[in-house]
Amino acid sequence: MSRTAEYIREVDQWSAHNYGPLPVVLERGEGVWVWDVDGRKYLDMLAAYSAVNQGHRHPRIIEALERQAGRLTLTSRAFHNDRMGPFLRRLCEATGFDRALPMNTGAEAVETALKAARKWGYEVKGVPADQAEIIVCENNFHGRTTTIVGFSSEHQYRQGFGPFAPGFITIPYGDTDALERAIGPDTVGFLVEPIQGEGGIVVPPDGYMKTVQEICRANRVLVLNDEIQTGLGRTGKMFCGDWDGERGDILIVGKALGGGVFPVSGILANDDVMDVFHPGDHGSTFGGNPLGAAVGEASLAVIVDEGLPDRSLELGTWLQDRLRDIESPHVAEVRGRGLMIGVEIKKESGPARPFCNALMERGILCNDTHHQVIRIAPPLVISRDELEVALDVITEVVGVGSPVGAA
Repeated sequence: MSRTAEYIREVDQWSAHNYGPLPVVLERGEGVWVWDVDGRKYLDMLAAYSAVNQGHRHPRIIEALERQAGRLTLTSRAFHNDRMGPFLRRLCEATGFDRALPMNTGAEAVETALKAARKWGYEVKGVPADQAEIIVCENNFHGRTTTIVGFSSEHQYRQGFGPFAPGFITIPYGDTDALERAIGPDTVGFLVEPIQGEGGIVVPPDGYMKTVQEICRANRVLVLNDEIQTGLGRTGKMFCGDWDGERGDILIVGKALGGGVFPVSGILANDDVMDVFHPGDHGSTFGGNPLGAAVGEASLAVIVDEGLPDRSLELGTWLQDRLRDIESPHVAEVRGRGLMIGVEIKKESGPARPFCNALMERGILCNDTHHQVIRIAPPLVISRDELEVALDVITEVVGVGSPVGAA
């Protein structure tokens, strides 16, 4: 039995079966490359769902982690620490918001944004107690808490986890007319992804976020912009909303903020929203911890100093053009922005998973999302030469004469 098979057998025995990963067991990573326990080398074209935008074990981030780990790792928010202030100042300066509220995971940040919007609705907008409504989109993915899955349109995410929290209205994604119709006197927020990642790399119409902001501003509704996957350079701008010049009223960040080594997330907003929080209203034992703050500050510095958003735009535009040039009986569409790309497989060719397995066997790690889509999102530090390696393999797997699929 190979070491890979042994590790997978152990996980199957001792872990809850809530994931169905590709049959590869990784033990080491550097830059855009990872190695499995049997010594095979792979090009990482997923970047941990955009959490590794800076590449695996970026030296500046690892140095910050190790240096802080040798000093102080956790105080809780019962005390101040010397790392949170500098980190939040850098984060606010990079995003243009007055203040930040640090958390750990993306789902925590989304929950924090929902609480902020509701409290703002009651204390500032004047919505009657417990009547606040938040509009969400079909096909959304904002996390896995019971509140969040309660407004998911994916049956599996909801099945067996009810009853769910009220107060959410669902509309079609990308439809600003539907948004305008859904807003009522008790609407306090609109939670939206500027590109739906888990939903299949769904890109809304040009100008969508700008129109969303205009509608919400006119109706005194907050835009809760979920940039956990799309932010921090992934789509060729610092934030995906920048394509339309709008970052929302509450900006939700995570994933790449931790540089792939530590969970760091949070929300950013101006004083009129953040002033609704008072001591005891909300908290997190680990939120703003000194280790996470040091990592977050270094992670953000790498993105800015190395110009990763511009790199994503240049290489992503090139890669999308090349992918669209592939003559394939299997591909229905290539879509995305920057290095957040979806290759949709035709239904008659079967699901996307066998294509991902074939890529893995040839040394390229992607994953499938929404059944039919191959998600391509490499670390933003990837080079043109490395992308050409991936492109050759993708062409072999999905192109004319590909052994994969039913067509």
